[in-house]
Amino acid sequence: MSQRPQVDGVLFVAVMALVAFGLVMVYSSSAVFAEDRHGEAGYFLKRQVVFVALGLMAMFAALRLGYQRLVKLGFALLLVTVVLLIMVLIPGVGSTAGGSSRWLRIGSFGFQPGELAKIAFVIFLAVSLTRRKEHIRAFSAGFLPHLIIAGILILLLLGQPDFGTSATLAMLLFFMLFVAGTRLSYILASALAALPMAYLLIVGEGYRMRRLLAFLDPWSDRLDKGYQVTESLISFGSGGIAGLGLGEGKHKLFFLPAAHTDFVFSMVGEELGLLGVLLVLGLFAVVVWRGLRAALRAPDLFGTYLAFGLTALIAMQVLINVGVVVGLLPTKGLTLPFFSYGGSSMICMLFAAGLLLHVSGCGAETDRVESKLTWP
Repeated sequence: MSQRPQVDGVLFVAVMALVAFGLVMVYSSSAVFAEDRHGEAGYFLKRQVVFVALGLMAMFAALRLGYQRLVKLGFALLLVTVVLLIMVLIPGVGSTAGGSSRWLRIGSFGFQPGELAKIAFVIFLAVSLTRRKEHIRAFSAGFLPHLIIAGILILLLLGQPDFGTSATLAMLLFFMLFVAGTRLSYILASALAALPMAYLLIVGEGYRMRRLLAFLDPWSDRLDKGYQVTESLISFGSGGIAGLGLGEGKHKLFFLPAAHTDFVFSMVGEELGLLGVLLVLGLFAVVVWRGLRAALRAPDLFGTYLAFGLTALIAMQVLINVGVVVGLLPTKGLTLPFFSYGGSSMICMLFAAGLLLHVSGCGAETDRVESKLTWP
């Protein structure tokens, strides 16, 4: 097999288009806020360009490294991630903002280990599920060890607290176990057992309960609990079919919080309308399609699991982010991959894209077409 496989041009172009489109929308949605807060309209754009540059370096590093080498590095990466998640919780080491301690800061730049945890968890599961393929339907060998590792990561994330990333890891666990052929009864039983804990986590924290109430009826408390959701919906509604025009959005003028981060998709709806929304969703659909294609054509079982997991991660974050901004899901602090402002997410997602490109390229060089999946 070639060390430098052919790159999937369709996947690469789709990812680069999302990154470029995201840069435009980050500037459009943040310029006024940046001018008011930092005295420079391009403040967030310049930082995002740096993040993209670092992310592209991570992408090409993944291509050069090759996904097969992750078999030996998977557990070490997971261990590093656990250490970083613990460091975040240490007073004076982790950085706190908005009531959450999620960052490790170096100067004015911060890194969010929770973003790395998603990638590290997928890699770990792909390695472990491959090694345990003969025992995947056994509870003690094929299910319980993965549940324990997921539990450790989720507990550390909840300590920050980061409920959105915790939920994402849980969904990734169940999805990849299902794909690998774990007994469906184990998955359903553990999911049902998790429901009471999720309920207690929601009702036990006032801000989570307020978010749930805002989701159920955002208009009942338009100026308080439901403010962010209703502003996002109004932003979408005002865009119509073709939008108000790039840069002409009104809700970024201190009406919609996080307009360049978690709610940047709302600005796409307002400024570029339904056409812009469909374009962005279409690009994500291409990424998911090519990711699944890479998984099915991977030359080995590890590549299959890795590509499935990374594609599922991207798809989940898109569905959750879009669901939040259109009022279909309670508010969660999850970015739109390749698009939203944020260094940790951009770097980790572009690294994931690099791994997908390598799996896809390796798959294009082999004639193997038989199925490698065992369905429950």
